[in-house]
Amino acid sequence: MFLTGIADEAGKDIHTQIKAHKELGWDKIEIRLINGVNASTPALDEADFDAALAAITEAGLTVAGFGSAIGNWSRPITADFKTDLEDLKLVIGRMKKCGAKYVRTMSWVQKDASDEQWRDEAYRRYAEMAKMAEEADIILLYENCTGWASEGADRMVEFIKTVDSPNVKMLYDLGNVIGHGEPDAWKFYQTLKPYIEYVHIKDAKFKGDHVASNDFTYPGEGDALVPKILNDIIGSGYDGPISIEPHVATVVHAGGGEASAEDLYTAYIKYGSMAQKLVDDAVAAKA
Repeated sequence: MFLTGIADEAGKDIHTQIKAHKELGWDKIEIRLINGVNASTPALDEADFDAALAAITEAGLTVAGFGSAIGNWSRPITADFKTDLEDLKLVIGRMKKCGAKYVRTMSWVQKDASDEQWRDEAYRRYAEMAKMAEEADIILLYENCTGWASEGADRMVEFIKTVDSPNVKMLYDLGNVIGHGEPDAWKFYQTLKPYIEYVHIKDAKFKGDHVASNDFTYPGEGDALVPKILNDIIGSGYDGPISIEPHVATVVHAGGGEASAEDLYTAYIKYGSMAQKLVDDAVAAKA
C-alpha cells in the first residue's frame, strides 16, 4: 500500500507538484494536469511530457498513474470516440515510458442519447478500450464519477462484471458518492468493496443531487465516512494505492474558481497530512 495524490491540486507546474509530494514524504505521484494541460492528451506535447518525467525521476519519484479525460464529464457519449481512442493510445505510450500501471477513466455523459443508446455505446467503447489495455498490459481504472456505469453501485458492479476483463478494475472515490447525490455512503461502499483496486480520498457535505465546490471538506470532516471506510477496507486486507483528490482550494480539473498558488499548496499539504494520519490510524487498528 502507498499514498499518493493527484498532484495538480498542489500547483500547476510539475516542480511544485514534486515539492509537495516530497514534503509529504510520498515517493509516487498521480499525474493529471501539467501547467493546466491534461498529460493524457496530445495537448501536452511529448517534449513537455518528457521534461516533466525527467524532473519526476530526478527527484526520486515514480508515477503511480494517470488521471485521463477518457469518458469524463467533458465528453458526451454522442461525441466522436476517436478522441478517447487517441488519448488511450497516447497515454499507454507515456505509461510505458514511466512504468505506470494505472489510468483513470469514466463512461461518458448521456447528453442527447437515449438510455439504451447510452448503455450500449458505453459497453461497446469500453470493450474496445479493454482490449487495448490487455494488449498493452496496463490497467483501466473505472471511477465512480461520470457516465452510464456510475448511475448507482449496482450498475457499477454490472459494468465491471459485463466488461469482464482482467485489465479493467474499479477506482473507488469516497467523496464522489456524496458528491453525486447518494446519501448512504456506507451501503454504496459495501456493494463495491469486493471490486476495489484503487482508492481516492475525497470528502464532502451531502447537499442533495450535486455538491457545489465549496462543500468539499478535509478528510473526515464531511459525510463520506472517510475514516470508517478506510478502517474497514484496510482492516479487511486492502493493500492497494490510496490517492488524495482534495478539491478544497478549488476543483482544478473543472476550471474551478481561481485559488492562489499559496492556497493550493497549503491546502494540499494539510489534506495529505490528514489523509496520512487516517491511513496510519487504520493500519495501527488492524495490527
